[in-house]
Amino acid sequence: MDVTDALQAELTASNDRLLATAARLSDADVAAASRLPGWTRGHVLTHLARNADSHVNLLTWARTGMETPQYPDPDRRDAEIEAGAARPAKEQLADLEDSTARLAEAIATLPAECWAATVSGMNPPGHPAWYVLARRLREVEVHHVDLGTAYEVADWPEAFVRRELHDAMVCWPRDPGTVSEIVVEEVKDWETHHQVWRDLGSGPVVQGDAWSLLGWLTGRASGAGLRVMPEGATGNRPASTETPPVPPPWPALSAPPGLPATPPEEYP
Repeated sequence: MDVTDALQAELTASNDRLLATAARLSDADVAAASRLPGWTRGHVLTHLARNADSHVNLLTWARTGMETPQYPDPDRRDAEIEAGAARPAKEQLADLEDSTARLAEAIATLPAECWAATVSGMNPPGHPAWYVLARRLREVEVHHVDLGTAYEVADWPEAFVRRELHDAMVCWPRDPGTVSEIVVEEVKDWETHHQVWRDLGSGPVVQGDAWSLLGWLTGRASGAGLRVMPEGATGNRPASTETPPVPPPWPALSAPPGLPATPPEEYP
């Protein structure tokens, strides 16, 4: 058993939550604005469907060894999203169900040795095929929040939050960094523990729980309640009235560099 088993289980549960949300949407709901500027919920649902198909392309690449781009090109990707955005709720749901099933079939039938094959998204770096599972989970969980229904940052599963926060820190672009440190605080056995990510750039220290930090880093939460402290400061200080600075664009990379080719037992 390796990380692909755990990621597949996570993805199945994530898909089930998303499809349940999509099944509750009316035509009016689908046509309403999402939380992404300029996109309706129909845009988000169509993007999620086409993104599932794009990951099938990457697994085809891993299985055959023949380069199969995730998307033909950015313009084609954008055009397909725009073309599908205005469809009624029933068509959106059917498309999302079908594309999710196609990806699930591609995952289930991929030979074990192919998870180590190198593939690449629209942006570098290339990465082993097993990380496709993590990338698809990222899309489903983050865009589920973007639908602006009842699913919020606080609903993200713990395993997803820990992995995405780790990867965001590993991929952090130091040059345009707007903070010097990020401190993740966690309460265990009635004690507060800290994980510190240093040398991120110039600026204040931002500290808080993993969900609030990831919501802020991904642009899905304002950062309210996070502690903002002068550079070099740490500790359990009261929340500052200062808002955290705007973080660098997320995700900085499609995958962390240096991932092991063979699926590890655990990740991160």
